Amino acid sequence: MADPVIRVERLGRRFASGTQALTDATLSVAAGEFVALLGPSGCGKSTLLRLVAGLDAPSEGAVHLQAPAGPGGLPPVGFVFQEPTLMPWASVADNVWLPLRLAGQSRAQAQAAVQAQLDAVGLRGFENAYPRELSGGMRMRVSIARALVAQPGVLLMDEPFAALDEITRLRLNEDLLGWWAARALTVLFVTHSVFEAVTLAQRIVVMSARPGRIAEVIDNPGGLPRDDHWRGSPDFAARCARVSQALRRAAEAQTGATAP
Repeated sequence: MADPVIRVERLGRRFASGTQALTDATLSVAAGEFVALLGPSGCGKSTLLRLVAGLDAPSEGAVHLQAPAGPGGLPPVGFVFQEPTLMPWASVADNVWLPLRLAGQSRAQAQAAVQAQLDAVGLRGFENAYPRELSGGMRMRVSIARALVAQPGVLLMDEPFAALDEITRLRLNEDLLGWWAARALTVLFVTHSVFEAVTLAQRIVVMSARPGRIAEVIDNPGGLPRDDHWRGSPDFAARCARVSQALRRAAEAQTGATAP
């Protein structure tokens, strides 16, 4: 593996309520890698992602992030939440402008970068629309454009497509792979879908139920395209079966009983 951009060492997080969300998590992600965090709801996937992003502080262990800053000192990390979290009073263009605005760029200074990013995510012509006028998939595209407009080296995504219909989700999966390849991004992607993890990731990190532990790391090599033809192949089915079995092993190890 190349030098890691993200390095997590024996990470743990206990909340004030006493809940141990995450324990003893160790993981490295290399530059340009696409890694999926997969596990049941409540297993600490989102907690781990927030700790990597610096949105929360660990109770134990450490996070080391080696990503260089974006152009002009912009943040090195982009974060896409499960909900688009757009400003409802602002236009699409102004929502995407937000990271550049916070970095001190005027609307005029940021206009070219904002327009280029909207073009890249397929939203040309919607610059002046408001979030309420968009579909769920389009709002998520705005959220992704906002994360990418600062040209981060690392993209963190917390189940961004979970609430979308299957057709929109598949289309965004394919588009995300295209953006990842074109920009040489390092991506850490949270999901609870075996299908989505196998479609997207080069490595799949399987987590056990709370308190979340890294139970298994599965290589998932292969180039693009990962399209409908590939998803209908015996190879894809075999990969999904392997990951499903790893999830079952993680559940059995956590409960000490054989899963039904």
